[in-house]
Formats: sequence, C-alpha cells, structure tokens
Amino acid sequence: MYSVGVRDHFMIAHSFQGPVFGPAQRLHGATYVVDLELRRPTLDDHGIVVDIGLAGELLRSVLGALNYRNLDDESAFAGRNTTTEFLARVVFDRVAERIAAGALGLGSEALCTMKVTLNESHVAWAAYEGALPTTSGG
Repeated sequence: MYSVGVRDHFMIAHSFQGPVFGPAQRLHGATYVVDLELRRPTLDDHGIVVDIGLAGELLRSVLGALNYRNLDDESAFAGRNTTTEFLARVVFDRVAERIAAGALGLGSEALCTMKVTLNESHVAWAAYEGALPTTSGG
C-alpha cells in the first residue's frame, strides 16, 4: 500500500462535560498538529498517490473551518464532548466528503483508505482511520 501525508494545524477552545475530565471541564485551549495520510494500492500514471499540493490545500481548508473557534459555541457539536478522538473523526469525515466530491482531482478515485491523526503534544495523540467512499473522480 502506498501512502502520502500532509500536515497542518488548528487552534480551538472548548470544555468537556463529566467528572472524568477533571479540570478540562473548564474552558481551555488546544493547538492540534494534524497529519493526514492518504493510501492506495498502486501509483497513478504519474507515479504518485495524489497531488500533495492539493492534499495540503484540502486539509488547510477543512481545518480553517475549525480554527480559532470555541467549539462549545458551534451548533454542530452541541451536546458533544469535542475530545481529540471525536475531532479526528470530524476532520476525517469532512476531508472524505470533499475527496468524494472530486477535490483531489483525477486519479483520486483510487484512494482507498485515510488516516487522520490529531497530535495534542509531542507525547499524546488520537487518530481515526477508515475506508474512503467512492469518489466522483474529479
């Protein structure tokens, strides 16, 4: 399996509900370094997995919608603890939706799996990995 990865970051504020979160129940900030890994079994006719520039732009665009937001104020997350694990899936789903709509251009229909990792620090991270839906092919 071939893969290509891109990295970006975003900053948010949020709080959690439930005693398991201790002091994180109070409003606090987080800066996530995000790794997006795209995979396919064969390279395309150009010898690549996907255009790395387009992949970087796509990730930056998805993260831009979250950047500098207080997630407690976002209706899409009402009643949810926006944990690192939860946000990894949110980013995954939003990127996958855009890939399926053709955001990565011709050849992206051969992408089969993707992994999104949110790094909280140099010692802690969470990820979501899964299959990609069929794309429109550009």
